[in-house]
Amino acid sequence: MVKLANYNLYTPDGDRSISIKPVHQHLPGSSLNVTGVFKLKEGMVDLGEIVFDDEMRQWEYTGLGDLTHEQALEIATFIQGQVR
Repeated sequence: MVKLANYNLYTPDGDRSISIKPVHQHLPGSSLNVTGVFKLKEGMVDLGEIVFDDEMRQWEYTGLGDLTHEQALEIATFIQGQVR
């Protein structure tokens, strides 16, 4: 996943539109390097990051409780599907 993506999260409290921005690095001799870090926002509100390991299998959510573990899992699964 190299471009900004939007994800609609359906919750009992209402629908949430989450933007997912991949973090990239430009390395010498390379045009683009994906870092496995994805910044999450809801409108102007920063929700933290989902950070994957090198193989995009294990992940952690660095937010401060804005998303439940199940919601973060849903978003992480979406990201994994976009990368593969």
